Amino acid sequence: MGIDADSKSKTAGSVYSVSYYRPAPGHREQLEKMLSETPSAPSDTTAGNVLMQHLEGAGWTFLSIARYNSWDDYATGEKNSVAQTSKPDSPWYRLRDHTDFHTDTLTDRIAP
Repeated sequence: MGIDADSKSKTAGSVYSVSYYRPAPGHREQLEKMLSETPSAPSDTTAGNVLMQHLEGAGWTFLSIARYNSWDDYATGEKNSVAQTSKPDSPWYRLRDHTDFHTDTLTDRIAP
């Protein structure tokens, strides 16, 4: 993910999309499988992805972090995915089938 001190110069300007998910009842395995899939679309612009599982104490189950090399890469990825969102078999629709709650936020790297 480029967050160690040695990667600082290589990842300056990176953007991170942090997302939280709670599976729909009975859909935990399907959501985990979907979130664990390696992005395969040629239009994917992520430079790294990580998926974490929550153990206890909050209303979410999965946390994913996607790294983009720049704001331009992030914007390009979003632009590329717009056409896919209207297709019934798109990842967006599949995500909606398996998710009870989802939110995300964008972050910049500020340390180290």
